[in-house]
Amino acid sequence: MFRRSGTVLMVLFVLCGFGVPAFSLPKTVVILRHGEKESVSSLCRLGIDRSLALASQYLGQGARDSLFPAGERPAGFFALTLDTLQFASPAAATWEMPVTVFSAVPLPGVDPTPQLNLRTQQAAGAVLDDPRYHGRIVVMVWNHRHIADEAMARKFPDQKVTLRQLLNLDKLPDVPDSWPGYTYDHFWIVEFGTSGSQVPTGFRMVRQEFAPPFDRLPSAEWGKRLKLPMGSKCLP
Repeated sequence: MFRRSGTVLMVLFVLCGFGVPAFSLPKTVVILRHGEKESVSSLCRLGIDRSLALASQYLGQGARDSLFPAGERPAGFFALTLDTLQFASPAAATWEMPVTVFSAVPLPGVDPTPQLNLRTQQAAGAVLDDPRYHGRIVVMVWNHRHIADEAMARKFPDQKVTLRQLLNLDKLPDVPDSWPGYTYDHFWIVEFGTSGSQVPTGFRMVRQEFAPPFDRLPSAEWGKRLKLPMGSKCLP
């Protein structure tokens, strides 16, 4: 009797622990691009103000129009480069959380693309497979070409190099093929809900619109160029 019970328990253990796919899927992934920049690796004043506005209104603890359901907190803030780290930090700080950086720092004379590809793949793998994020919310602040870029996807036909591919957004309708280089003011919100499947169950795009004191930050419909204020010193 004991031997039979032990066998049953072992079978259940195998089924629960090893016999089903070990998908530790998040509940929600919030994707956004870094703010406006004054150099390759640094935000301009407008981009800094946008990062503070996002913390105050959408992503920070106690935010006015929080993207997180009441009583929930993000499980992680991810960044890729120095400018995305700078952009994510104000919101993460309100939660007393570090930013997890999949660091891709440009080196003189070295094409950064392979490193950016690898770090994006590693970050997406962590989001989908790390049990720390299972059933929780992750915020990813990324560069636009590695969020979604049709030309990038064609350039690397034998691997997935964008979050659109890696998070299986390409399997959903109405997800843009590319994130425009002049669009800084939107979120992509990705929902997962099917057990055992890494294909998202929902996608929506949210435009960033700010209340005072950040109401002068530029905002436009998806795909429309933002109108930068005179003297902003931001890259066009």
